[in-house]
Amino acid sequence: MIIAVTGTPGVGKTTVSKLLAEKLGYEYVNLRDYALEKGLGEMKGEELELDVDELAENFERDFKNKNVIVDSHLAHYMPADLVIVLRAHPKLIAERLKERGYSKAKVGENVEAELVDVILVEAIEENENVVEIDTTGKTPEEVLEEILDLRRRGVKKRVGLVDWSDAYDDILPYLRL
Repeated sequence: MIIAVTGTPGVGKTTVSKLLAEKLGYEYVNLRDYALEKGLGEMKGEELELDVDELAENFERDFKNKNVIVDSHLAHYMPADLVIVLRAHPKLIAERLKERGYSKAKVGENVEAELVDVILVEAIEENENVVEIDTTGKTPEEVLEEILDLRRRGVKKRVGLVDWSDAYDDILPYLRL
């Protein structure tokens, strides 16, 4: 089974993905590292620009019929049996990305993407089985337990839980206006 863990940078994808892979005994794949190992894409400054279709073809060839947790803000474009979209309050994302040294423009871009559900919408357009989880105020272990509980109960579709529309005033300073 391939489980894709996706979401805006700063929601906790890597931490949760590694915990989930360890708990399930699945292989963990960081999609960026995988692309670099395969010689896919081109570095433009700090950014890796990829042809997502080419990446998905390679990924499918290498991981079809394997038990894998794939971690990336692009993971929802990979062939997966289940896509988990992690969400977090946009202000929390802004603070985490600032701590990581993201530029003001990059922080604003990602805060805006979370505010308007960009990755969730893309995931729903690309996949049948999409589960949305709000990580705000939860430990990685609590998020892991929520994922495992949903999986045990056979939940394959759960979207529309998160609405950041009332967060606009809180995140105004981070937006690129």
